[in-house]
Amino acid sequence: MAKTVSIISLGCPRNTVDSEKLVASFIKKGYRFQKDILNSDTVIVNTCAFIEDAKKESVDNILMAIDAKKDGNIKKIIVAGCLSERYRRELAEELKEVDEFRGVLDFRKPQNQILKLTPPHYAYIKISEGCANRCTYCVIPCLKGNYKSRSISSIKKEATRLVKNGAKEIILIGQDTSLYGIDLYGKKRLGNLLKELVKISKDIWVRLLYLHPANLDKEVIEIIRDNENICRYIDLPLEHINDRILKQMARRTNKREIIALIEHIRKEIPDAVIRTSFIVGFPGERDKEFKELVSFIKEMRFEKLGVFKYSREEGTPAYEHKNQISEKEKQIRFNRIMSAQQGISRKINERFKGRVLKMLVEEKGKGYYIARTEYDAPDIDGLAYIKGKNLKIGNFYNVKIQDTHEYDLAGNYEYSK
Repeated sequence: MAKTVSIISLGCPRNTVDSEKLVASFIKKGYRFQKDILNSDTVIVNTCAFIEDAKKESVDNILMAIDAKKDGNIKKIIVAGCLSERYRRELAEELKEVDEFRGVLDFRKPQNQILKLTPPHYAYIKISEGCANRCTYCVIPCLKGNYKSRSISSIKKEATRLVKNGAKEIILIGQDTSLYGIDLYGKKRLGNLLKELVKISKDIWVRLLYLHPANLDKEVIEIIRDNENICRYIDLPLEHINDRILKQMARRTNKREIIALIEHIRKEIPDAVIRTSFIVGFPGERDKEFKELVSFIKEMRFEKLGVFKYSREEGTPAYEHKNQISEKEKQIRFNRIMSAQQGISRKINERFKGRVLKMLVEEKGKGYYIARTEYDAPDIDGLAYIKGKNLKIGNFYNVKIQDTHEYDLAGNYEYSK
């Protein structure tokens, strides 16, 4: 009987792609994949070390696997990914029960995955690795290195294979997808990549994640505008709006440019949803600068918004900054923004009431189906709860929205047109 391998995949979708490659490498060696880690011959913990909460989650999962090993339910533990890359020596000294430590994967190796950890109807494709932005709070460049792009032909080949195997949504990811191609082609080529991918099929969604505001070209916005099968979903982490803080963060943009970009997006694609994220409690963030951020959020009324509390990471320039802000104050600022955004999200969702939206059905519940619109990325944004009969998982349906909530929608397929 073949040995078994299972994986605990932590962190963002970029890690999911790495986890798929890790498992695929074991399958090629004759292992059989199983979802449950218990009674598995080898368990891989693919870790994240982006911020303090991610590191804690990674350590907790490693300790859980160790407990299962002590109980005789696991034979071998492999710790891989960012935490292992960053703290391999320290982890090896403290966690003797772990059999092997591996760092981040070599992005340049072919991505011939033979296993997907996501449902069949959507898939992530990592189009680049590493980062060229060097934001002062971020440890990613230390872990992932310089910016590296895959070729357009290899990405299109992988996307074509995934669509043939049933994927209805292709999600492009990288540390900064807006810089795609700069290293390979001498200039940004995200627009060219999108033009190739939309040719694969008219009956798919292509979604972009992680667009840096300083690097996003107007050409890309126009291509999204002109192609219906590219999701009207602009993932644009802004991190702050105060010019002094943005400069301290090394974000290479300013308030005036950010507002101009948002206005351009909303003018060119009126039905676009902008998802953004902000960092509160960056070292030296003054009360008036935080209030400026809150006022900006209320004024811009972002459709989707996330907040991170600044995490002081060793090896980053911001780690050495003076005037570090207390965790208590960070939490207060976090809560204030999320409270403001709840009301904004509720009112924005109300605009969908009575409309018919195209949705991708994700799973079946008791008496209803769970789906997503093009305005919602998997595992990040809201869901739609649909009443209907005999809907197929992984298919698109036009659904009339009957009710709206802070983040989710409710609809009925029987009344759609």
